[in-house]
Amino acid sequence: MGSRDCDVLILGAGTAGLKAYKAAAARGAHTLIVERGPGGSTCTLVGCMPSKLLIAAGRAANQARGAAAFGVDTGAVTVDAARVWQRVRAERDRFVQAVLDDYHAIPADRVIHGVARFCAADAVMVGDTRVTARRGIVIATGGHPTVPELLDPVRHLVRTHETIFDLDGLPRALAVLGAGPLGLELGQAFARLGVSVTVIDGGESVGGLKDPAVNRAAVAALGREMTLALGVEAEASANDDGRARLTWEGGETTVDLILAATGRPPSLAELALETTGIALDEHGTPDFDPRSHRCGESAIFVAGDAGAWRPVLHEAARGGRIAGDVAAGGEPPRELPAFAIAFTEPNLVTVGCDFESLPEGSRIGAAKVSDNGRATVDGEDQGLVRLYGDANDRLIGAAIAAPGGEHLGHLVALAIERGTNVATFADQAWYHPAVEELLQAAARDLLGVDD
Repeated sequence: MGSRDCDVLILGAGTAGLKAYKAAAARGAHTLIVERGPGGSTCTLVGCMPSKLLIAAGRAANQARGAAAFGVDTGAVTVDAARVWQRVRAERDRFVQAVLDDYHAIPADRVIHGVARFCAADAVMVGDTRVTARRGIVIATGGHPTVPELLDPVRHLVRTHETIFDLDGLPRALAVLGAGPLGLELGQAFARLGVSVTVIDGGESVGGLKDPAVNRAAVAALGREMTLALGVEAEASANDDGRARLTWEGGETTVDLILAATGRPPSLAELALETTGIALDEHGTPDFDPRSHRCGESAIFVAGDAGAWRPVLHEAARGGRIAGDVAAGGEPPRELPAFAIAFTEPNLVTVGCDFESLPEGSRIGAAKVSDNGRATVDGEDQGLVRLYGDANDRLIGAAIAAPGGEHLGHLVALAIERGTNVATFADQAWYHPAVEELLQAAARDLLGVDD
């Protein structure tokens, strides 16, 4: 049996792992990284970037079809599926290569290829080699898609976010299981490319929204382009014609393809975390401090999707940097507001404190997108903005379903992080006409100021 020693050991060479490696190495720590595959990030290969490329194609088709409302005749709109996928994959591969270049820039003697398995709280086995870390181990092994058992009868027709971008054409009809950000984003993109789309979810909310009023607005807007079957449990069966039939109480659909978008649990099973002594939840996921990413008092850290906490790229990148830096002797930075976006149209955004966690004495202000001049001019007047203020009228959160919601969310996140009160937030240089005025209107509504 061989052995190797280091200061900091990183498990996984995705977004979080690469950021952790750089942060630890920048502090002068002797850092090694273990990777079982070719390296690279979920976001660039099968996540946020290819999905946004497909969304962009769908948006172009949708805008062309809607041009007549502005007096612009584009004629019949046709979608060349082969060219759509060609651009998606070409641009995706360019993004992927940039990440791989980052990975391959790591000195070869700092990379260990194989599967890591803990044998102690400060050591892992990779094949026949024991690797011991003097300062800390960062778990950045990512997550993986799951396919519900209910799809077993039609599993040959099922795709996940890891395989959906390998299509050569477009199905006539698509069922999406899961109304989270991933399912909604891809469902709307396919719908805009001419596919009949049905989104099925056992819950009543979409895109992770917990605010009931904003959720209703989002459902109404998205329901114009897709069939939304919410609060139902579906059953699947195979048809004689090779298609799949999904049924639920009060409805059914027959489709050529099914996208399973029901979650992405952490990839931890092979790590043998039970040997480390750290606390695990009922799913076997480590408990960790979201500020330092440290697991209890141990020298084990978790970053990115491996922690099942805010599974989005910017959180993975920041979490990786924090974990690597703290493992190498740095101090934890300040904690930032929670921030999530579903890039549907309208965008679905949550920032800071969510509706279900509002403290006693909180107040809510709202603004309808249909009352915003710029949104009306652009023909995108669906949605709702709600801002949350605490008992002292300090801005603490927001739920947004609006065009340009991604930009509105960033403004709210910045204001929350700076401790801005609602009156100050309302009294900014809000330009007219702009969708940003929705934030001013919601803030004034929260304060009870009549426009």
